[in-house]
Amino acid sequence: MNQPIIGMIGLGMMGTPMANNLLKANYIIHGFDLHLGAKEKLSHFANFHWQSSAKEVALSSDVIILMLPDSKIIDELLWGQLQDGIVFDCKPHTLFLDMSSSNPSNSKNNAEKLKALGHEFIDAPVSGGVKRAIDGSLAIMVGGEKTSVENMMPILQAMGKTIIHVGSSGAGHAVKALNNYVSASGLLAVSEALVAAQAFGIDPHLANQVFNASTGKNNTTDVKVENFMLSGTFNSGFAIALMRKDIQTAKDFIDDMKTSGGFASTCLEHWSAAEQGLEKGADHTAMFKFVKNQPKE
Repeated sequence: MNQPIIGMIGLGMMGTPMANNLLKANYIIHGFDLHLGAKEKLSHFANFHWQSSAKEVALSSDVIILMLPDSKIIDELLWGQLQDGIVFDCKPHTLFLDMSSSNPSNSKNNAEKLKALGHEFIDAPVSGGVKRAIDGSLAIMVGGEKTSVENMMPILQAMGKTIIHVGSSGAGHAVKALNNYVSASGLLAVSEALVAAQAFGIDPHLANQVFNASTGKNNTTDVKVENFMLSGTFNSGFAIALMRKDIQTAKDFIDDMKTSGGFASTCLEHWSAAEQGLEKGADHTAMFKFVKNQPKE
């Protein structure tokens, strides 16, 4: 596909910097978000064109990137309630690129339905957070047909550093959910370890230095502890509600595969409790605050 017009629906904390990198790579973007503030952040690019609705994006784009909170929103946007979704307004042979954290089963179903209508679908969720969205170094896990994925590689490479085609439709979203479950497990473990260290009188900054120099090192110890947790800012840009949702998706996937998921169940219980116990809209790094404030046994 020669320099397609890209439609981008969802220009939030992740979508905006991702669009920024596509614009820097000289792609033309037709964008829409419910929050008008997104328009101002990208309006200085001559190749960015704000559209007044998702339907207008669909009418004018060859590739449509979806960067939205969950599968329910994705499915309603695509299909609508009375066949009034954007699928029925898009160009022939449109490629839909779902980069959200969607449900693998929904993604597989969407791929099949879109293929029957002559369109293409790729699930390509991302990992790395806002920082790596800004510098274009995201990890992108991709599910879909080989030819479609190969055609999209230049677009994906404008946003990410590590792009791995993990399997057929839905596989990208499955791996993303499993990755976030592993990440959430690590953050919970680090939170409990640092709280225990501090209770003993150990400086948690020093404890984390040891973790980072030892086998306990993970993304939380390396990126989140100092910047967002011990600093008390809790503003990494990824909500605890979204993390809980991804763990639920991973747990459901594990259950569907009929494989062992006892630890996933325990992890989900803890994150659900934190979501309920913290203020609405809390960042996922506030898990540390939640653990720290738990009553002593």
